[in-house]
Amino acid sequence: MSMSRKHSLKSLMLQVAKDLLEAEETEKVQERKTYMEEHCPPLFLPSNRDELQALCRELYEKIVVIDEERYNLEHKANMVVDEVKDLNIKIVDLKGKFKKPPLKKVRMSADAMLQALLGSKHKVNLDLRANLKQVKKEVKEEDKELRDVGDWRKSIEDKAGMGGRKKMFESEA
Repeated sequence: MSMSRKHSLKSLMLQVAKDLLEAEETEKVQERKTYMEEHCPPLFLPSNRDELQALCRELYEKIVVIDEERYNLEHKANMVVDEVKDLNIKIVDLKGKFKKPPLKKVRMSADAMLQALLGSKHKVNLDLRANLKQVKKEVKEEDKELRDVGDWRKSIEDKAGMGGRKKMFESEA
């Protein structure tokens, strides 16, 4: 398609859109006029006081009805806005684009963890040491001697000199 053809089609489309907008605007003005004629008749001011008071009462009753309608519409609009907010929150939750808060470390025993997971009905005891065998530890004499150090001056005097070194070598062999 040539550029001139594209330009002419575009100008025709713009002209049609402009005509449609003008027709829509005149239609809105006409609707506004008919609505005002139906709901707002021309003001008739009575000449005496009683007729004027009756007119004021009628106008007051109309104002009360209009205020009730306005309140109801505001309430409905607020409910719709709240519903939209809730739906937006649900959408964000479903997409998972929210930042998860960092979890705090909690010290919990294995028993408490299982009880929290399984509930209080299931009594689970996880005492791991109860299933182990008990083993007696053998105490060697050398370890006993090392633990029983005693007086340090006495051990130094025994090991001092040539005799002390000999004792040291004899005790190791």
